Amino acid sequence: MSRWQELTGGTSGSEYAARFEALARGGKDVHGEAAFCAALVPAGARVLDAGCGTGRVMIRLSELGYDCVGVDLDDSMLDVARAQAPELPWFRADLTEFDPDLLGVAADFDLVVAAGNVLPLLTPGTEAKAVHRLAAALRPGGLLVAGFGLDAAHLPVPPTITLPEYDDSCAAAGLSLVDRFATWDAAPYDGGGYAVSVHRLDA
Repeated sequence: MSRWQELTGGTSGSEYAARFEALARGGKDVHGEAAFCAALVPAGARVLDAGCGTGRVMIRLSELGYDCVGVDLDDSMLDVARAQAPELPWFRADLTEFDPDLLGVAADFDLVVAAGNVLPLLTPGTEAKAVHRLAAALRPGGLLVAGFGLDAAHLPVPPTITLPEYDDSCAAAGLSLVDRFATWDAAPYDGGGYAVSVHRLDA
């Protein structure tokens, strides 16, 4: 069982969506992740939202003209995503076993994004396997973008993966670090408790 399933019981989709809807009503920009990705690849690019949740990031990217696919293991989150954007392709899949071919999806994404603490909320010890599966979904030169907390202040659970461990997993999957930021607004990374990392699949 993943840490996310342990934390939520797989029933938090509506609550999760309502939280972001309230933030948006209060004037907060809830599309930072989508804007970050849009600055990396041009409109029309193929994007995999890995751990798509309720679809907040993917729906925005689709509105901006991206060809998107969403994957998540939590049915309650996917139910919300499908209700909000039934025309988009949403799939239930475990990232540690993700195989685009089994879903009838081409494994040539220009960008894979894993936002919302996806990696630290996997089953401990499976992070490297998930990175490998996500890298395998990229075209040569494609980008893996992952943002996640590194300490208790930025995670709902105790941290399990460090940046060096994540970088090692990426290197083993044929990915090279391009850049790293402290926020989805692209603030420089200064060693803090949250990082947004951009890796490129070696051609």
